[in-house]
Amino acid sequence: MFDYQITESDSARCRLILAHGAGAGYQTPFMEDISSHLAQQSVEVWRFNFPYMQTMQETGKRRPPDKMPKLEAHFKALVEESISKSAALPTFIGGKSMGGRVATHILEESDALGAVVFGYPFHPPGKPDKLRTVHLTDIKKPVCICQGERDTFGTQKEIRNYPLASSVTTSFLSDGDHSLKPRKKSGFTLQSNLYEAARTAAMFMLAHSKGKQL
Repeated sequence: MFDYQITESDSARCRLILAHGAGAGYQTPFMEDISSHLAQQSVEVWRFNFPYMQTMQETGKRRPPDKMPKLEAHFKALVEESISKSAALPTFIGGKSMGGRVATHILEESDALGAVVFGYPFHPPGKPDKLRTVHLTDIKKPVCICQGERDTFGTQKEIRNYPLASSVTTSFLSDGDHSLKPRKKSGFTLQSNLYEAARTAAMFMLAHSKGKQL
């Protein structure tokens, strides 16, 4: 059973199926705000909860994410569901942190045209040697990563040295952390960073949507 919500766009030119991070579902302010910004820029957004998150919300008890194969299977099934409901819109997949990582793992074998990630978890905080980038070194479909400059899961300085495929582009948000939030002293705001991330993601998807229809 799928648990998702659609943020419609009056001028939709493509669709993004957006997964949440490990600790919170699609109802968070981050997921709501980024979806709203994307909808204003011609992107229809389907944000959804993985099964373990549905269970957490039903029981009120915290639990860890399911193993990657189960997360991938659910994501793939929702992609198929969305396309079966409306094949007219070019479809992209993505997510915040863990959700974005899952999206990049299923991208090549899915019908999605590309992936968008808000805060990719390149490595666990404090463990820069434990990289999660092997599949990103030779991925063929386009990937857009919007990353906070000081993200503890992968800073701008660290990412510059990663051997990522040419299909992977990374855009950095000013003084942003893992949720793209800057410090007050930086002079930037979370909303400005969210808007910029959504603008970058929308431009990426619209560019790769030209002449495409599933």
